Amino acid sequence: MIEVDILEQFGATQRSLAKGEVLFAEDEPAHFYYQVLRGEVRMINRIEDGTEFIQGIFQAGESLGEPPLFGEFPYPASAVASQPAVVLRLAYPALLELLRQRFDIHQRFLATLAKRLQYKSMQAREMSSYPAAHQLLTLLDYFKQQAGNPPDFLVPLTRQELADLTGLRVETVIRTVKQLEHEGKLALRDGKIVL
Repeated sequence: MIEVDILEQFGATQRSLAKGEVLFAEDEPAHFYYQVLRGEVRMINRIEDGTEFIQGIFQAGESLGEPPLFGEFPYPASAVASQPAVVLRLAYPALLELLRQRFDIHQRFLATLAKRLQYKSMQAREMSSYPAAHQLLTLLDYFKQQAGNPPDFLVPLTRQELADLTGLRVETVIRTVKQLEHEGKLALRDGKIVL
C-alpha cells in the first residue's frame, strides 16, 4: 500500500514473525501502523469454544489494524502470522506526518479503508440475512473480483478457512460446496474450488 522506502524514510522498522506468532493481541492499545512485507497475517477472534473467526487475511503490500489506530480504541481482534512473515511497523505520530506530507498516499489510504468497510458491510449483511449457499457464493465472488475476475479463479482458501471467514461450521461449508457444484455454480478441480 505505502512504498517501503517511504515508510523507512519515516522511521519504519521490520519485524519478523514465525508461523503462529502474535503481532498484536485483541484488546491491546493500538500504537503502530503495520504493513506486511512478506508472508501472511490474519486478524482473528478466538471464540470461547476454541473456534476462530477470521476478520481478514493480509498479504505482502497490505496494511492492517488501522481503524483502532485512528479511532484510538483497542484492537478488536488479534493479528497472527499464518506463515512466516515480515512486517513493517511505523509509529502512529510518524504515520500522521507521512499522510500530512503525502496527499497521494493519504488518498490511497482512504480508498483502502473504504474498501474494507465495504467488505465488512457485505459480510455483516450476508451472515445475518442469507442461507449458507448465498453467503459462500458472495464471499467467493468477492475474492474473484479482488483477483481481477479471471475466467477460472482457483479459490486459495480451504473449507476450514471459508468456515472461519463466514462463521459457518466446516461441515456446512463442505455440504454447501458440494450442493453448489451439483447446481453448476462452481467446480471442483483436485479438491480445489474453481469459479
